[in-house]
Amino acid sequence: MKYQRFEELPVWRAAIDLAVRVYALTAKPNFKGQGSLRDQIERAAVSISNNIAEGFERGTTQELLTFIYIARGSAGETRSMLCLIERLPGYEDLKSEISNLRSLAESISRQLRGWADSLQNSEIKGQRYLTDKTRQAAQAAREREEFAKELREAQELNMARARRGDRGDEP
Repeated sequence: MKYQRFEELPVWRAAIDLAVRVYALTAKPNFKGQGSLRDQIERAAVSISNNIAEGFERGTTQELLTFIYIARGSAGETRSMLCLIERLPGYEDLKSEISNLRSLAESISRQLRGWADSLQNSEIKGQRYLTDKTRQAAQAAREREEFAKELREAQELNMARARRGDRGDEP
């Protein structure tokens, strides 16, 4: 596995950035007296990174997929809330900032979809299912693939030499 901790995941980092930026938005005076609106968008934005983290830590691919889709739903909810805020009176001066946040939420949603697609087509069941036997089998498969790659490269080199009339016995 490429990433050992959820904090290393680019999509988690983007989700944290989105949440921080949403909190900065909702700290503006425009949101004074809009407690439920402010709370809802803040909860939706924070939910994205939290669900990525929880799914990553669960230990199975199926549970990770479930939480990726929940995170994706929260990204959609965040976008929906941003669309609403953009249309409400009193937020006209925040249109550019809201648009940037919507773009970031859309990017996160696309990243989550790509990750989900790759996991759905994977044979990997997750860390919880790894045993010494499965680790050894995976290592043997990697070694076989590396050996096959070396054989292909040697064969290509020999064919290139044959085309040039070079037998390879000269320095």
